[in-house]
Amino acid sequence: MKHYYKILCLISISWFFMGCEKDNLDPLGNWSLTPAKLIIPTDNTSVELEEEAPNETVTFDWSPASSSADFAITYSVVFDTLGSTSFDTPILELPSGSAGKDHSLAISHRTIDEYLSYSGYPIDDFANITWTVKAKCLDRVVYASSRTISFKRFPTEIIPIKLYISGTATENNNDLNNAIALKRLNNSSGAPSNRHEVYTRLTAGNTYKFYSEKQLPCHQYGTNANGDLVKSGIPITVTESGEYRINVDLDNATYDVLKIEKWSVVGDPINNGWGGDEPLTYQGGGIWKASIQLVNTGNFAFRANENWGYLLKRVTGTTNRVIMESQATSQGLSYEDIPSTNLGHYFVTLNLSATGYTYNMEIDNTAPDPIVTPNQLFLFANGTMIEEFNKSGDVFSLDKFIPLQTSVNYSLNSESNGSGTSYAINGALGDSSTPDADKVIGNNTITESTNAITIANDRALRLTIDFSQSKVNWEYYNFKLFHWQVWENRDEFTMTYQHPNTYTITTALSTNYDMKFISPWDFDMGSTTPTALTGSITNGGGSNINNITSAGNYVVTITLDDDYQSGTYTFVQQ
Repeated sequence: MKHYYKILCLISISWFFMGCEKDNLDPLGNWSLTPAKLIIPTDNTSVELEEEAPNETVTFDWSPASSSADFAITYSVVFDTLGSTSFDTPILELPSGSAGKDHSLAISHRTIDEYLSYSGYPIDDFANITWTVKAKCLDRVVYASSRTISFKRFPTEIIPIKLYISGTATENNNDLNNAIALKRLNNSSGAPSNRHEVYTRLTAGNTYKFYSEKQLPCHQYGTNANGDLVKSGIPITVTESGEYRINVDLDNATYDVLKIEKWSVVGDPINNGWGGDEPLTYQGGGIWKASIQLVNTGNFAFRANENWGYLLKRVTGTTNRVIMESQATSQGLSYEDIPSTNLGHYFVTLNLSATGYTYNMEIDNTAPDPIVTPNQLFLFANGTMIEEFNKSGDVFSLDKFIPLQTSVNYSLNSESNGSGTSYAINGALGDSSTPDADKVIGNNTITESTNAITIANDRALRLTIDFSQSKVNWEYYNFKLFHWQVWENRDEFTMTYQHPNTYTITTALSTNYDMKFISPWDFDMGSTTPTALTGSITNGGGSNINNITSAGNYVVTITLDDDYQSGTYTFVQQ
């Protein structure tokens, strides 16, 4: 019995090692992989894809590849641009049947047209491409000798029903898997259209494109040399950081970009009613939010850029959906002012993400109690009184810009000699997530305190202090040197702020170009001495400056009066 047992053990061990010998062959060892040989279609075949019969197929057939070690081989058919030899980024790669083991593959006309569309080949025209068969065995890959084939695309273009934005300029950090969805808008009948919209933040100096899916391959939209929206175009470059509304019309192959300087609440519930303005702060993801004191009941709306042409109102018959007043008719909707019966401090949220276009109001239990409004208010710098604010009810303001510095200790007091009630400000004045916007706004909470006031950066700020809301609202502007012969092709050179109330830039300037100093569009400064290298400038007045007779680099400087309505300029050639 033991004798038979020993024989059985020896046989089992032999089988074990014989099995392992084949299984443990080094896949990178001494064996070869011979590519497949293409059979059909023959070289230079032309196929007209049938839009009326999209399920018709084109069959690709080949003789098998071979592995000298007899390992299993899988196959896929690969399309690539004409003349391609690497096939690293194919137009299309599809495995054959039976998990890649079959030696032929039938591909439908619809699939071929779709992938040619992804790659930007025009409709109703022949696309000349290269095709081959990829054979894979373990980690080895070989391609059959390629052939040329021509497909005539369907006469009707494919228009995707979804659209996303992605790129280095976007909030998704160029991760297509997390691309930001655009909202598909309806047409005047209330049915889905081929117009899409997104509210998002973009970063200057970077780029973005539109995609039909969150993965490749898919339709990609960029621009051509003329700036038109085209499939498989070049990425779109962002010139100025900030929040934007982007509209894409795939029917007409156009897109439109609107810079959102701010969203705010206007209407009955806020201080100064429809003449007031309570800004919201961008939170990311197409959402704006702020804590606002609602002092009255009544109706309100959301307004962009302090422009009555950009009003969001409530969709009639809904509880919290909003629609741009100017877009409502084209989407088959009616609108109304937003009613409110709330009083007190509320978080007001405006959600303009693809799943939103809604608003929400939630009581703010963290809001500070109102501060007793003083009879007068003064600003001190290093203990010296420098400004007295004008009072109107609970609000103190100055119609001027105060040049503030980070190196100076500022404080507020109810008495001109500093002996009254002191006030501090939570956070830093002038701190913004969009510091490069044309007009930068923000607000901070004010409290009774002797703490020093912090300034984020050297900057001239216009301040409004509202004690009924315990809030300091502030704003500042970035100026640009506009430089043009043709206005539509103008250069907009952003100037750098210097203390006090001075902006400067060093840049190349051309002869016979018009220039102005502009912060779109609140300030537009021309000169009464437009041909001189130095002179005065006036907001809303003066002529275009045309003073460069020798092209080259210039240091350009403007110094503004404290109300920013006038100032002086200099051009110094380097």
